[in-house]
Amino acid sequence: MIELIRTDDPVLLTWLQSRLDEEGIPSVVFDAYTSGLYGGALGAVGRRVMVDDDDLSRAQLILEEGHRLANGR
Repeated sequence: MIELIRTDDPVLLTWLQSRLDEEGIPSVVFDAYTSGLYGGALGAVGRRVMVDDDDLSRAQLILEEGHRLANGR
């Protein structure tokens, strides 16, 4: 597995997991517990979204879609 993104944005995380699932791309979130425990409002520990190496390019396109939507484009 390879890291797609590291984020402390719960909205982006939820949206991304949903879109990846819709496209049949398995993903796993690492560091969710640690982020909640130690990251808190400081954002010291981001959650990492991991995907299979073979799915990385498709997952990156979905992530770019999310960034475009967030920026109103």
